[in-house]
Amino acid sequence: MAIFAGRKKIQAALGAFAILISMAPAAVAEKYASIVVDADTNEVLHARHADEPRYPASLTKAMTLYMLFDALKSGEVTLNERMGVSRHAASQPPSALRLKVGSTISVRDAIEALVTKSANDVAAVVGERLGGTESRFATLMTAQAKALGMNNTTFRNASGLPDTRQLSTARDMAILAERLLEDHADYYHYFSRSSFSWGNRTYNNHNNLLASVAGVDGIKTGYTRASGFNLMASAKRDDRRVIAIMFGGSTSKSRDAHVTDLIEAAYNSFDENSEADELKASYAFSALQSPIDPDGAALPMLNGQVFSPDAVVGEGDESGGFEVLIPAPDN
Repeated sequence: MAIFAGRKKIQAALGAFAILISMAPAAVAEKYASIVVDADTNEVLHARHADEPRYPASLTKAMTLYMLFDALKSGEVTLNERMGVSRHAASQPPSALRLKVGSTISVRDAIEALVTKSANDVAAVVGERLGGTESRFATLMTAQAKALGMNNTTFRNASGLPDTRQLSTARDMAILAERLLEDHADYYHYFSRSSFSWGNRTYNNHNNLLASVAGVDGIKTGYTRASGFNLMASAKRDDRRVIAIMFGGSTSKSRDAHVTDLIEAAYNSFDENSEADELKASYAFSALQSPIDPDGAALPMLNGQVFSPDAVVGEGDESGGFEVLIPAPDN
């Protein structure tokens, strides 16, 4: 009798799973994607699954920062302006500064918190300041993405916290990195900050390549269970800049190692005149090892996770938090 009841429970769970899958947008099982671009010529040196939809996780905050830099440039906000913390912003799960309702944070501190700590509560504060509500800000983010040529990107929040409708591609994120460099060069230096102090704590930048790979000066990491470990990186050597994007690392260590290899391969593909050489590029990138477990999600999936009837929550953004498995309804 107990076995029969157990079977009925499993059947009911699988039935619910099928219904949820029908509600959610299609998302490929594979998490991995990458692209490497010569930022000086816009030439693509390497691409794999570069136009396939992926979950951006906290790479989303690069667009939140782009919008904030726009507002600074136009005079809509100033670096010293203090932004209020709403109940919605304070309720955001980790990674977070754990801001209190009714408190404030300066725009300057918000930038540094987003770059280093990747604080979700701070992202919501910025979204509400610039958009009125975070939801409206996400609509503005999507419109800006389309204006930049990021045609396969949709934002649903300012932080990158899990939402099955929030999707981008490696190519689109490379475009965003280029536009941050081109449009907001005066603010790009923030991405190289190694740490950020708030209260009595100091937070190190999640981008480990800043201290370990020659020329790397930004820009953003990301992680949720659905996305895997993501990284948007840029490096400059001998006045030559490259951008490397990776989605879907199985660990932060393997992601960092693979993006390091992508950057080194890019510089190995330039000739003695620092010009991209097609033959050298082909050899340099073909010699790369595939990242560990690039198809780590290639099992029955729900919101990018291996399905388990008993699963309710999973890891959250960057350093652990809350992730609801059931897709949020359309507003």
